[in-house]
Amino acid sequence: MREFHKPRYQDRPFRPKPSGNRPVQPVSRMRREDAPEGSEEWTAPWVQLKYFSYNPAIFPRMLGAVSPDARDGQLINVYDKNGELFGGGFWNEKSRTPLRVLAHGRDVLTEKALDDAIRKAVAWRRDVCRLDEVTNAYRVLHGDSDGIGGLIVDRYNDVLSLEVSTLGAWLRLDRWLPLLHELCGTSRHVVQVDESIARMEGIDTRQAPSSDPVRLVRIHENGVQFEVDFAQGHKTGFFCDQRDNRLKLSQLVQGKTVLDLCCYSGGFSILAKKLGGAAEVTAVDLDEKAIAMAKRNANINGQQRIDFVHADAFVYARQMVRNGRLFDVVLLDPPKFVQGRDEAYEEGIKKYHDLNMLGLQCVRPGGLFVTCSCSGLVSPGEFEKTVIKAAQRLGRRLQIVQMSGPGWDHPFLSTYPEGRYLKVLWARVL
Repeated sequence: MREFHKPRYQDRPFRPKPSGNRPVQPVSRMRREDAPEGSEEWTAPWVQLKYFSYNPAIFPRMLGAVSPDARDGQLINVYDKNGELFGGGFWNEKSRTPLRVLAHGRDVLTEKALDDAIRKAVAWRRDVCRLDEVTNAYRVLHGDSDGIGGLIVDRYNDVLSLEVSTLGAWLRLDRWLPLLHELCGTSRHVVQVDESIARMEGIDTRQAPSSDPVRLVRIHENGVQFEVDFAQGHKTGFFCDQRDNRLKLSQLVQGKTVLDLCCYSGGFSILAKKLGGAAEVTAVDLDEKAIAMAKRNANINGQQRIDFVHADAFVYARQMVRNGRLFDVVLLDPPKFVQGRDEAYEEGIKKYHDLNMLGLQCVRPGGLFVTCSCSGLVSPGEFEKTVIKAAQRLGRRLQIVQMSGPGWDHPFLSTYPEGRYLKVLWARVL
């Protein structure tokens, strides 16, 4: 990394490879004469903030001057509006969020610091949380919350599943993958990038790091086995963020009837039957491939008596209401309904409201209602308010027991509330 006037120590420079979609070009946001007074003493490349913000995602309107030598995918030093070093992060002028702050402080962010962040993330899961004792499927690195914005890594047995959403993370995969495999004891990987994000970030997915082929992988969780299908599953084919909630639910269903709406690959249903001893489990999902996966997982665990139904959750619940069918336990774990702000937000909230109204009508008085949201833009308070409103419209009261979230391998930053995406509300329906 080049230095600007005043020499300061930095690690061996990182030189990003040009993207296949477009060449790496110098930033042209500012002219040399636009540099603020005193910036000749700053460590280049640099960007200055107009406003103080500890949110890792910085939008263009929040940015001031940028040094002419800044390059897309490069580490950049972040200075506050007073000219003090404020932190460091990934720079990508073409992105919707050109600056992704990875660390705050007065120390220059280095490539070694990023490698150390990965080591600390893995150590937290394996050495402190000791997740290997209960499962071989867990989140290894959780993006911004672990100091690596734009990179999510899940472990599934001997496979690492990577989801990349920043050019900065993408350009470092060749260095980080061997490190991750060494730390996790894995040998294969799959790398996924959303097409729209790849276009926006300038990621050439044809240059993904190679690996031995990966399709079906067998994992275990709290004594239950699952098969992960990377060829057909949503993202990874398994949601390890619900691990603790699956176990908790299984402890509350002995001898009870359970309705699992949006069951996906059957995690909640299978634990409820195999570990929890539920008398009857009905699992519903609109995705035919998900139902097929769920049936395979049930067979693997010798739980063929689960009733898997290929149907829309709204339509199925509405039919149960018309039939007057009630369950002791109802679980709602739908996909992300809120995709954006403004109209998309209101539309998503309405979907949560309507599904919860239907689900609540399927719960026997005194029964357990567990409802989830994985929309990061919906706060826990807003989600709780939506569920309560649905209950009140039905003339029913909720005895709320807990609002839980994902396991400790999915932390969120206090400065990035959107990272608190999974909310799980537990309540008795009176």
